[in-house]
Amino acid sequence: MNPEKTLVLIKPDGVQRGLIGEIIARFERKGLKLVGLKLLKLPKDRADQLYAPHQGKFFYDYLVEFMTSTPIVAIALAGQNAIELVRLVNGATRPAESQPGSIRGDFSIDITHNVVHASDSPENAERELNILFDPSELVNYSRIDEAILYSPEL
Repeated sequence: MNPEKTLVLIKPDGVQRGLIGEIIARFERKGLKLVGLKLLKLPKDRADQLYAPHQGKFFYDYLVEFMTSTPIVAIALAGQNAIELVRLVNGATRPAESQPGSIRGDFSIDITHNVVHASDSPENAERELNILFDPSELVNYSRIDEAILYSPEL
């Protein structure tokens, strides 16, 4: 298996509401492997880098202010089709469009306070992981369930 890596951030509203364990558990139950994890107060310069594609949009300043207001949790996940699976588990960005059972469908309040951020493409995953993690902070290991989760298709 050649696992894909992606980034998930538990936003300040998710941390403040005590949802860290619930969110991580949902990704692990889906079969994704935790390869990096940290609790941090996001510095403004890193928030600016992270959200650079949105610079100039009406919500940019508020988003950066929100993301740097209190601690966040940065999660690096790996697995087959990790980006697509994370986005499925997260649910639609707009809470009203998120299905019940997804993180945003169960916990979101509005589009900014939607509990989680996730990379949307392999290019953005690589860029965002490099902003939040030093390569030495990402751990490669095998989980006992990988042989079952990633067995060759019949």
